[in-house]
Amino acid sequence: MTSSFPEGRDRGTEPTSSAECGAPVSSPRLPLPPQLAELVDEFAEVGPRDRLQLLLELSQELPELPDRYADAAASMEQVPECQSPLFLAVEVEPAGDRRVHLFFSAPPEAPTTRGFASILRTGLDGEPAADILAVPDDFYIKLGLGQAVSPLRLRGMAAMLARIKHQVRAEAPG
Repeated sequence: MTSSFPEGRDRGTEPTSSAECGAPVSSPRLPLPPQLAELVDEFAEVGPRDRLQLLLELSQELPELPDRYADAAASMEQVPECQSPLFLAVEVEPAGDRRVHLFFSAPPEAPTTRGFASILRTGLDGEPAADILAVPDDFYIKLGLGQAVSPLRLRGMAAMLARIKHQVRAEAPG
């Protein structure tokens, strides 16, 4: 995704006011992989109503699964914390900086869940394992979706990230 930043806005800082309904909380830049940081910035640039629209647009960008995951229920891990059926798979390259590849299955009639999966896929796929493990567990708060979706749905996104990190750790060498 590409975005244009308003004049005078520093990409390294977050908005300084949380008075806006659903605005991200002000804090120093946390260690986010570049693509994930770009997505967080894009959500921060739009108003609360437009954040939900952006999430729905991202839901349409979730790629199809490769054939090896055609039977998601049997070959992928379910995330039961999500309100809609969501399955994920994590593959970690064995050498070098252990790049991580993410795969998600969520039904088209679950656009919020698909949007969250798309954020994680876009923001984390292909990143080194260490960078993914360094993502703050509550980074999703910076998306400012608290006024647009329920806390239960946000917990689903947190659960997705927790399971990704768990699988990355489980595939640690040694």
